[in-house]
Amino acid sequence: MLKRGFDLLASGIGLIVLSPFLALVAIVVRLDSPGPVLYRAKRIGRHGEEFYLYKFRTMVANADRKGPGITVANDRRVTRVGRILRRTKFDEFPQLFNVLRGDMSLVGPRPEDPRYVAYYTPEQREVFTVRPGITSLASVQFRNEEETLVGPDWERKYIELLMPAKLAIDLEYARKACLYQDIILIIKTILWLIGSNLALVKRRITLALPVRLRSTDDSTA
Repeated sequence: MLKRGFDLLASGIGLIVLSPFLALVAIVVRLDSPGPVLYRAKRIGRHGEEFYLYKFRTMVANADRKGPGITVANDRRVTRVGRILRRTKFDEFPQLFNVLRGDMSLVGPRPEDPRYVAYYTPEQREVFTVRPGITSLASVQFRNEEETLVGPDWERKYIELLMPAKLAIDLEYARKACLYQDIILIIKTILWLIGSNLALVKRRITLALPVRLRSTDDSTA
């Protein structure tokens, strides 16, 4: 009950504070490519029930009919703006609506596509005892997952290696979930987002500089 109350309060405040930014992102997504602003992805949540997870659309319209359910490295379905949103994780913010609805929590195992849940063992299905989350320790540790899913055997690699590794972390969380742990993980996630986005901005500024200025900057570093 305490965890749910915290989720409601934090997600409500987050949506109010971020509303101008969310509106701006929605406009940019719409102008960048034809299609809806939001993408609804079918996922499996608490008690094994299906729900629709909301994200800002980062791929071409109907991308789920044009390729796999997981985004792989250099996926051609990703739009120009979508690449930025995925790197910054800004595409995840609409999931605050899922938290308000009760489909998700701020912290919990990341919800999986039904086609991959079919591979779960009975033990791994214990993750469904808690609500899935926007962030989790597994999602932070495997934040560069897309970059590892390369080559023709990417799906086998995901099912046999990445998915079990993430589920092991999520199972540990599900068995020992507490609000204090959630708050610490939220803080770590925010700090990581700030750090990674600042690094991305710095890299883009550096690439935009003339070669001569870049060489001077590197030599004085």
